[in-house]
Amino acid sequence: MTAPSEAGPKSRRGVRLDTYLFFLLSFTLVVFLTHVAYFGLPYFWDELGQFVPAALDIYHDGAWIPHSTVPNAHPPGVMAYLAAVWDIFGYSIPATRAAMLLLGSCASFFTFLLAIHLCRGLHGAPAFAPALLLLIDPLFYTQAMMAQLDMPAMLFTVLALLLFLQDRHPAAALACTALVLVKETGALLPMILVLFLLADPPRSKSAAYYIAPFAVLAVWFFILWRATGHVFGDAGFTHYNLGYALNPVRASLCFLRRIYYLFLADFRWAGTVAIVLALKKTRIYSNRAWRVTWLFIGAHVLLVSVLGGAELERYLLPVLPLVYIAMSAGWSLLRPMWRNTSIAVVAAGLLAGLIFNPPFPFPFENNLAMVDFVELQRTAAQFVEKTYPSRRIYTAWPLTQALRNPAFGYVNAKLLPAETGDLRYSTLRVVDPKDVDVLVLYSRTWEPEWGVLRFQAIERFLHRFYEYEPQMNTTQVRDHFGLVPIQRWTRRGQWVEIYSRAPI
Repeated sequence: MTAPSEAGPKSRRGVRLDTYLFFLLSFTLVVFLTHVAYFGLPYFWDELGQFVPAALDIYHDGAWIPHSTVPNAHPPGVMAYLAAVWDIFGYSIPATRAAMLLLGSCASFFTFLLAIHLCRGLHGAPAFAPALLLLIDPLFYTQAMMAQLDMPAMLFTVLALLLFLQDRHPAAALACTALVLVKETGALLPMILVLFLLADPPRSKSAAYYIAPFAVLAVWFFILWRATGHVFGDAGFTHYNLGYALNPVRASLCFLRRIYYLFLADFRWAGTVAIVLALKKTRIYSNRAWRVTWLFIGAHVLLVSVLGGAELERYLLPVLPLVYIAMSAGWSLLRPMWRNTSIAVVAAGLLAGLIFNPPFPFPFENNLAMVDFVELQRTAAQFVEKTYPSRRIYTAWPLTQALRNPAFGYVNAKLLPAETGDLRYSTLRVVDPKDVDVLVLYSRTWEPEWGVLRFQAIERFLHRFYEYEPQMNTTQVRDHFGLVPIQRWTRRGQWVEIYSRAPI
């Protein structure tokens, strides 16, 4: 991108602001228009299980420690932001979606600016490719509209890194403070930035600014400890995200899964080839800016490989734009034909990944499978609400949460279903059949007929290390509960089944 005119400080700032505003509005328009079909989409999984209830607690009661869901280590930054939006515009699902898409628009814009900084002097307008790929990336596409933490964490990570590389350290420290208020693992970035400053005597005095994010995070953990008696808010949350995740087998496989997703999945291998070629033939990644960037990428991948029991791909969002920028820098060294072909290959893979599911289990929130899940859940919830409003309903979280609160977009009146953590046979067989009039089963894991779970060796491995077990089937439901199938819906390989004592 051509630098603004050097006619004078005032003129230069005016041109830059106009240019920035143009690109910011352009990214915002693209993000909002590409999500317009989903503004009214009910909340998905952790949205209705954790983040929206916590935000509603702030909105209704001013309760910074949630009481309608389990408190945990996550700081209240995003939830407070949503509560502020609702306070201005009123609570609604479209308001929530729009609030998150605004943050996603800013994240794509700052990715563009960071790419300009990191790719200065390279050929082929390399700042545009990372922004384009991010906008069509399946993970970013879904997370951009969801009330969760990792996309906002990506926003403040990119902004903080950009400001740091511009030597605007008070502003960078402020961005890092916002980052740790969004997600506690964001503390990794200011830690790395401080190390680089201390190793650079002319800049070392600026390291003091970065005390702020750690001080703010310490205050949050102190408040959480005083309110809950546990420094991370809940013992179960701590065990799952630390003890369970630190199993050597799971941590090792999680690391490989992270590398696969960032550098191979959805045809990203074409960009990885460009990075490898650039590393072999040039030194474009050897300057200070790239050393900071690569160290953060590596450290973050390691961090989210040993923390976080769910092993969700969304934990990689803070480094995903940086990987695309690195790919773009590598592409700039190729001939135009090869450069454009490689970018097109990755773009095609990302668009395909938005629609088509892999042959192995994956989080539905990674692509439009989350829309299929939500639509199926809404269909089942409306059927249950209309057909069995006063019957004893039994199903698993998060559908139970969807049935209990009309604010989540699934039902019009509150129902009181009994809840189980999963729908496996070993779990449901201990339930007294007399306590269940209606049973709702649904696909919680991606298990297509052509998928890898059809291999017994893989199923046994997942059972041993990930507690995988098939869900209760129709025969088992009939034998244990005496219920018969009443209704079934399917959508692109996912399904929901309703069982009752007699056909309606």
